[in-house]
This record gives sequence, structure tokens and C-alpha cells, in this order.
Amino acid sequence: MPTILLQILLAVLIVSMVSFVGTFIFVSKKLVGKFLFYAVSFAAGTLLGAAFLDLLPEALTSGFNKSLPLFILLGILSFFILEKFLYWHHHHTGRREVHAFTYLNTVGDGLHNFMDGAVIAISFLNSPSLGIIVTIAVIAHEIPQEIGDFAVLMYGGWSRAKASLVNFLTALTAFLGALAAYFYSSIVQNSGAYLTAYAAGGFIYIASTDLIPEIQKEKDLKKSLMQFTLMVFGILLIYTVGNIFE
Repeated sequence: MPTILLQILLAVLIVSMVSFVGTFIFVSKKLVGKFLFYAVSFAAGTLLGAAFLDLLPEALTSGFNKSLPLFILLGILSFFILEKFLYWHHHHTGRREVHAFTYLNTVGDGLHNFMDGAVIAISFLNSPSLGIIVTIAVIAHEIPQEIGDFAVLMYGGWSRAKASLVNFLTALTAFLGALAAYFYSSIVQNSGAYLTAYAAGGFIYIASTDLIPEIQKEKDLKKSLMQFTLMVFGILLIYTVGNIFE
């Protein structure tokens, strides 16, 4: 195996292990029950932050393309259709306890991780030192987002064990992105902006139609202010990490 490919795969493996951070944050059921609703506010913030402050700027780095807004819209519409199908499926099989948006989040996160793997691979192909820097940046960025993703899955009705497993399996799509970039770098680079815009549309849909409406159900002023603060904190954390490791 070429040394550069081994370095790429090792870096992606380290990044994938970050998916377990949510498992350690929500280590006890008592903690889950007490803070999960607030964690959803943080999750909504990280999704919006990732979409508007990370994914969309990344898609636009190749220059504005009139097709990019179309792919954002396509992401929103396809996630809407997918959620409708999942809701119908669970409704007719008597499994309504699991919210469809958990699966939507998994799809969006998988696309995001695929692009992370591709970025890491392309960086290592340019130079090992750049690859290491980009890997550190991805890890720093993934930590708050993985906490948010885990909170979404738990709030949607998944068990801690299932959320941990699926979150890790979703993180492994980074390997697919890395291998695709290694063997077909030109194709991945040409389509990367469109995949990134599509993932951004999916994240916007999940945050806006599934998570924020849940947060709006809280009528207590003090709790609502806390939720808003956590949402803004999630956005600012993504923004800060993105700027530090840009």
C-alpha cells in the first residue's frame, strides 16, 4: 500500500472516531433526560452554522455557479420527500415512536462526512503537512457537530447504543470520500461543490422544519431564552472553529 494512501486512511480513521464523542457526553440516562431538549437547541445551531458558515462558503470557493442554489433547493426538496416517505412507512408499520428526521440527519451527515474524507485525501495528495493541518481542522469542526448529531438521534427516539453505532457507521462514509478522491480526484473535485450544496440544503431543512418547531413548543420564557442561547452558541462555535482552523 502506498505510504500516502496509508496516511490518508489513518487520518480518516482518527476523524471517524470523533463520532463517539456524543456517547461520552450523554453517558447517563439521567443526564440525557435532563439536558436532551436543550441539546436539540444546540444541535439546531450547529446544523445552521454548518450549512451557512461552513458548507455553503466551501461550495462557493470554486466560484459562484448558477447551479449551486438549485442543488441547495434540491437538497431541501428531496429531504422533504424522504421525510414524507419515512413518516408514511413508520405510520403504516406502527413504528411512530421514531421520528423520520433522525434518518434525514443521518443522510445529510453521511454526505458531509464523505466530503470531509475527500478534502483530507486531496490535502494529503498536495502535501503531508497540509493533510495533517486539514485533519486537525476537520476534527475540531466535527466535535461540536457530532454532539449535535447525537442529540438529534437521541431526541428522535433512538437508544444511546443505536445512536452511537449509526453515528459511527455514518462517519465511515469519510473513507468512501477519501478513496474516491484518491483514485478519482478530478471527478470528486468537480462534483464536490454540488454535493456540498446539496448537504447544506438537507441541514437547513432538518434544522428549520424539524428541530426549530420542536424548540418553539416551549412557552416558558426562561427556558426559551436558554434554548435560544444554546442555538446561538452552536452557531458561534461552528463559526469560531471554522475561522481558527481555516
